[in-house]
Amino acid sequence: MRFRNPAVLTATLTILLSAASAAQTETPESEDVAVAAPTSDADSQNPPAPPSTSEHTNPSEDARDRIYYPGDTENAKPLAKKLVFNILLDQKEIWTSPFRMNRHDAMWWALFGGATAALIATDHKTINTFENSPQQVSWGNHISNIGAAYTLLPLTAGFYAYGAVTHNTQAREVGVLSGQAMLDALIVSTVLKYAAGRVRPDSTTGERSQFFDRGDSFPSGHAIETWAFASVIAHEYKRYGGWWVPYVSYGLATTVSLARFAAQRHYASDILAGAGMGWFIGRYVYQTHEYHAGHPHAWAHPAIYPQFDPTTRTYAAAVQFGK
Repeated sequence: MRFRNPAVLTATLTILLSAASAAQTETPESEDVAVAAPTSDADSQNPPAPPSTSEHTNPSEDARDRIYYPGDTENAKPLAKKLVFNILLDQKEIWTSPFRMNRHDAMWWALFGGATAALIATDHKTINTFENSPQQVSWGNHISNIGAAYTLLPLTAGFYAYGAVTHNTQAREVGVLSGQAMLDALIVSTVLKYAAGRVRPDSTTGERSQFFDRGDSFPSGHAIETWAFASVIAHEYKRYGGWWVPYVSYGLATTVSLARFAAQRHYASDILAGAGMGWFIGRYVYQTHEYHAGHPHAWAHPAIYPQFDPTTRTYAAAVQFGK
């Protein structure tokens, strides 16, 4: 494999790191937690009052809090509006992340970039790992259809629809966040494909593996979208004790990625780049949503606390709005 420009490898990896490193953007690990002081028996009869309206307007509220997805089912128009604005904020974070990367993040992305560079250098050999028979290419194409956008996006819509009908908050959240992550991944992969311009392995019109030659091989779109979807699913359900979910979701993503390689549609480096960026984008979307779940809008989530007064042997329930 030859490069038209001696700096092509460096440029390609720079684009790769720029698109993916946003997932490593750190968020505060903890927030100040107010601890209630002990109360007397008489106080237990009086439920705490909800915070005043002035407490709801917190100076720390940011743009994400104003477009936070609620726990209840939303109408299509406001939900779509919030989805669009969240994606715009995601893209801003993704493409500006290299300017905010710390030393620890830079080390990991240097390793990732080095692995991708090593695969790029050996792609002309590894692409012939399999027999590459017509039957292999055919089943590879069929299996990889599982990871196509026209398959995964309706699946994310199904998650949300199921959650809306059954009042399942988690299913709704999975539907919205996985859709957001996939659309983020689709935008990133489209930009990188045009920027890298790498010719596909099965191309008959250009020099195979060549960069900047009007191709669209790097990175793998199926890999980045499937891994973004799988990452959200794994992080979401693992939180509730679904230890087996990551194995299933990542297993599916791996199957799709290998199928694209078997179908002669991508080189190994295309798949690694797409898989890595997809996983980090999915994690970024999930963690960003979870972090903002504790921001000022959380006052709208009520909590009920049972109370008992031993002197009068009476029971009461205190409703407090706050997280």
